[in-house]
Amino acid sequence: MAKIKRAKKAAPKTRKATTQTAGKAKLKHIPWSSIELEDLNPLLQRHFIVGQNVMVARVLLKRGCIVPEHSHHNEQITYILEGALKFWIDGKEIVVNAGEVLTIPPYMPHKAEAVEDTVDLDIFSPPRADWINKTDKYLRGGK
Repeated sequence: MAKIKRAKKAAPKTRKATTQTAGKAKLKHIPWSSIELEDLNPLLQRHFIVGQNVMVARVLLKRGCIVPEHSHHNEQITYILEGALKFWIDGKEIVVNAGEVLTIPPYMPHKAEAVEDTVDLDIFSPPRADWINKTDKYLRGGK
């Protein structure tokens, strides 16, 4: 029986690619308490951290807060830490409770309402340029 030769892993190329990628991005350790909360309206606050290709936002919504219907080219993952959000999405109403996650594909229109005081983490890829540039009028009541 012939002996099968296993291909060697390309470790040097992998290390080089990792080094190059790490050279562009910077390691950050950031306490949420060090980032000022942005008041978007009386029922909605947020702060966020932007990486090279991803963004994470901590969003605080008071009961009754409505996030108007919108869509974006960013993929979104919403993880509810406390409270609950009701989403109108893809022709359905979905309540996402503390400890649960909702994944929202790019370009999918969605609306949300805080059914109780809520803290959620929203993860976006790529980062939301409209949030960074403060041009997200749908959250600012048209400001």
